[in-house]
Amino acid sequence: MFSVAVRRKFHRDGDPDSDFFNCKAFGKTAEFVEKHVAKGTKLEISGRLTQDRWTDKDGQNRTAVSVIADSLEFAESRSSGQASSQPRQQSASAPAQPQTQPKNDDFMDIPTGDFDSLPFN
Repeated sequence: MFSVAVRRKFHRDGDPDSDFFNCKAFGKTAEFVEKHVAKGTKLEISGRLTQDRWTDKDGQNRTAVSVIADSLEFAESRSSGQASSQPRQQSASAPAQPQTQPKNDDFMDIPTGDFDSLPFN
């Protein structure tokens, strides 16, 4: 199990800037987290929510929500993140594929052209 911090886009004075969520990973995803993820690493996590229920030693019913991480990827380029000896293009859901063209960052290129034909204009 590991925790992730999600920064709040908006917050009121006195409220925390971030929320912390417990995540669980299994198999190759867990091995990836153990080997390549450190505190402060920005991640994109895909998965599902689960709710655990139990009774504590005082007889109180307790619940905890956590994320079951099915896959995760680094959400920043190596140059903008923390220095690491591991490449940042790796993914826990699939083995790393060699890139044919090196990119400056991990963001997709936005095409230029006529955007009037897009359905959400």
